[in-house]
Amino acid sequence: MRTPAYRHFMPFAAITSAALLLTACGSGSDGSGGSDASGVAAKADEVPTTDVVSAVREDDAAAKLLPAGTTSLTVAVSVGGTPPGTTYLADGRTLTGQDVDFTKAVARVLGIRLKIEQASFEAILPALDSGKYDFGASNFGVTDERRRTIDFVTYVNDGQGFATRKDSKLSKITDLKQLCGLNVATGAGTTFEATLEAGKHVCTDAGKKPYQVQTYAEQSAIWSSLQQGRSDVVMSTINGLRYAVAHQQGLKFLNEYHRLDVGFAFKKGTKLAPAFQAAVNKLLADGTYDRILKKWGTTGSAIEKSRISPPELKN
Repeated sequence: MRTPAYRHFMPFAAITSAALLLTACGSGSDGSGGSDASGVAAKADEVPTTDVVSAVREDDAAAKLLPAGTTSLTVAVSVGGTPPGTTYLADGRTLTGQDVDFTKAVARVLGIRLKIEQASFEAILPALDSGKYDFGASNFGVTDERRRTIDFVTYVNDGQGFATRKDSKLSKITDLKQLCGLNVATGAGTTFEATLEAGKHVCTDAGKKPYQVQTYAEQSAIWSSLQQGRSDVVMSTINGLRYAVAHQQGLKFLNEYHRLDVGFAFKKGTKLAPAFQAAVNKLLADGTYDRILKKWGTTGSAIEKSRISPPELKN
């Protein structure tokens, strides 16, 4: 936690890029809209702008769970993705996305101020241990591997899936052996990269040519690679893939591969987790939670209650 430095803070209802410290562009989610890391602006009407946060009020019971003296927190987000991931509105300044809405809503419940800093997706989790950020909010999937060094407070359920071009002969991917010999594009530092790298042996074990994992820091590069034929298939977030397919021509969603809980990420042993868990549960109870998911078209990712570092989902 950090004490307030008010000249660097803005109200959480109006966070813009002026409040960001730019380090590197990256993303934990996909879709299209706003202005991505490549500077390509999407149509304004592709990015929902409904205000689902400003009516949220502080909850004394949740706020009392914060460590004494906590009045402000620094959160790291990965910008350069597209809805429902974190992106910019058409003005090129105002941050938006599902993670942004949840972060702002939780801050209102807890009565704290936020300083938002931009970082590459793969850099956020390692930086939590050093205290550079108090928490991260970039669609971080909860895995057993990550739980060894990171604490999570869950707020949605998303996971891993596949998409490809409409002219592809690929169908439902239920076994990584179906990818043998193909080029698979995904985000750098993500659970998708980890899953693909860990599973590479299935091809060589079967006497087949291994698939090649192509990692990118920017979502725009992933989709360009697929559209231009340098990649055969994309592995990314279920919600992001569905959004991308709905907003880009010539693509098709293949299937969900592995569901994962998604949570705010903290340094291991954090004392912030109980307060954040109570805040998410408050949003579930007062209807704000449903409004956020409806805004981003992700109602299928709803959870019944927030949990602290639950075991990885097995499916």
